[in-house]
Amino acid sequence: MTMPLAFHKSRVKLALESSIHVGLAILLVTSCLLILYPFLPLLTWGVLIAVSAYPGFKKLQSALGGRGTLSAVLFTVVLLALLIVPVILLAETLVDAIQTIVTHFKEGSLIIPPPPAKVASWPMIGAPLNRLWASASTDVTALIHSLTPQLKTIVPAVFSASAGLALTVLQFTLAIVVSGVLLANAQHAYEVICSLCNRLFGHKGPEVQQLMGATIRSVTTGILGVAVIQTLLAGIGFLVFGLPGAGLWTVLFLIAAVLQVGALVLAPAVIYMFTIASATNAVVFLVWCLVVALMDNFLKPLLLGRGIAVPIAVVFLGAIGGFVTFGLIGLFIGAVLLSVGYKLFLAWLQEDSVIAQES
Repeated sequence: MTMPLAFHKSRVKLALESSIHVGLAILLVTSCLLILYPFLPLLTWGVLIAVSAYPGFKKLQSALGGRGTLSAVLFTVVLLALLIVPVILLAETLVDAIQTIVTHFKEGSLIIPPPPAKVASWPMIGAPLNRLWASASTDVTALIHSLTPQLKTIVPAVFSASAGLALTVLQFTLAIVVSGVLLANAQHAYEVICSLCNRLFGHKGPEVQQLMGATIRSVTTGILGVAVIQTLLAGIGFLVFGLPGAGLWTVLFLIAAVLQVGALVLAPAVIYMFTIASATNAVVFLVWCLVVALMDNFLKPLLLGRGIAVPIAVVFLGAIGGFVTFGLIGLFIGAVLLSVGYKLFLAWLQEDSVIAQES
């Protein structure tokens, strides 16, 4: 009777000690996450940028004779320039457009052409749009005064959105610096990721690691890359054809292109061009916008899913679903999680089939 009782006490003591160790480990991990929580978006974006830029970084490092630190510094400077220079140009264009409108308004020289007769015949929005447009073309000052209550509610939202955009630009700037630090220590970071994947996924670790890197780069080129290409072409069209507020239109189109709804911005731009430009210029602008809107139909199949051992549909659904759930960073998180889950599910099915055959 003594041995079983001693054995039972030993098991209870062992279970109690294990529970304490697990509890302390959970407490430590939770505390670390709480401390890092304010920096998690910044660190996550830094990792994503570093993984996306790694192939280009390796080429630059080879060209510089394997000097990793110098390559990381140059790469960081280039990425910062690619971010900051377009932001400055767009901000200047937007500020100039606002100043021009304000100046014309103060001088009383702000002239809005009357709406074409066909606007009134448009379904649903035609009649109210025609009334509002006609009122603006007759006396824009009176119209603005009549819309003062609505403008008072819109202006704070505009300032809030502007502050959020500035904060986003700052976050991306810092994330690029973080990515530069990671690229400077790329070999050590690679070894850490290898150890983590091997620890979590066993013999599937190297395959999962390669899949995650390829998925991040695929989303960068297939969704963000295509959106940037479309935005550049759309912005060129806005500037060449003289669309007022081209900078603002370009920013709106970039956001819509990432959301896969760029046509929603191009459509009103085309309608507006038909009201202020000649028929020839408006038609050419329409053709240009159609090319910009439709080019992702052949760019995405070429770039999205490239180098990944999962179907394009899995990557695309993961990216869009992740975006809806987590925001912009969800493009990568959703695509990676769904791709890894898809591969693990297939591996589980294959192992189940092997077990069934052996039995």
